[in-house]
Amino acid sequence: MSQALDLQDKIEPVSFDLYAKDFPAFTQKLGDSYARWGFAVIADHGMPQDKVDAAIEQMKLFFALPEETKRKYKLPVSGQRGYTPFGIETAKGATHHDLKEFWHVGRDLPPGHRFRDHMPDNVWPDAELPEFKAKVSWLYNALDEMGLKVLEAIATYLGLDRHFFDPTVDFGNSILRLLHYPPVPKDGPHIRAGAHEDINVITLLLGAEEAGLEVKDHDGRWIAINPPAGSLVCNIGDMLQRLCNHRLPSTTHRVVNPAPERRGFPRYSTPFFLHFNSDYLIETLPGSIDAEHPNRYPEPITAHEYLQERLREIKLA
Repeated sequence: MSQALDLQDKIEPVSFDLYAKDFPAFTQKLGDSYARWGFAVIADHGMPQDKVDAAIEQMKLFFALPEETKRKYKLPVSGQRGYTPFGIETAKGATHHDLKEFWHVGRDLPPGHRFRDHMPDNVWPDAELPEFKAKVSWLYNALDEMGLKVLEAIATYLGLDRHFFDPTVDFGNSILRLLHYPPVPKDGPHIRAGAHEDINVITLLLGAEEAGLEVKDHDGRWIAINPPAGSLVCNIGDMLQRLCNHRLPSTTHRVVNPAPERRGFPRYSTPFFLHFNSDYLIETLPGSIDAEHPNRYPEPITAHEYLQERLREIKLA
């Protein structure tokens, strides 16, 4: 069982009300949290809780389906759409797979779009759950919209135009992951999610109220994140860390197994992995380079190339 310290008293939730009332204050508070932790907690996010709950209920209904039914929605190419069964994803460098199964929803592209060769159409369990598509699609769009607003604050914090990121993510290969961590019957070598950093630009996470999420501090200590109910956890991904030359860090995190009294309970969460457009060239921002901070990444790479490289490392490509 984890002996992590509790971050509750160290990371102060930032109210999303400030976005409209005092954007400079919102930017400063959010940016300072990212610069220190790589994570921020956003309270008062404004997404209607009844619609969030409706999407989560559809997720729970799907994962309660028989295994053979769920596997109908596993695509030949792992990872980016539909169902990924239990026991596949493995953290980079880890020996043991994670204790989770998940469903991916991606961006719908118009006919003839230049990214259709690598961004497939979504699949939906319409026969079993006729309301799944509408309710889960709403959640995808709500988190995509929230992500743009968070990126406005990040751009401003980095000294960029407030809308710098808008054209870099408008057709990004962003993924909503519906995550189910089943009950953990006994101790063993596997944990719910091994230590890792996120690949993408930023991640927005609902459903972190059930204990287990931990971040690794600079000194190597694991620190628990236990956000207030109804809040949104948002963290920096490797793509953004690379772009800004580590001014904002992509922090190692994990989901540990529950305490004995909670082992019989599943854990559900809905991370939204916001991505750059596939052809966006991740090239270190000039303003993030100086004599004390030389360019860590002199060779630029496209977002798609970077994503594929990283997915292979975790057995999802």
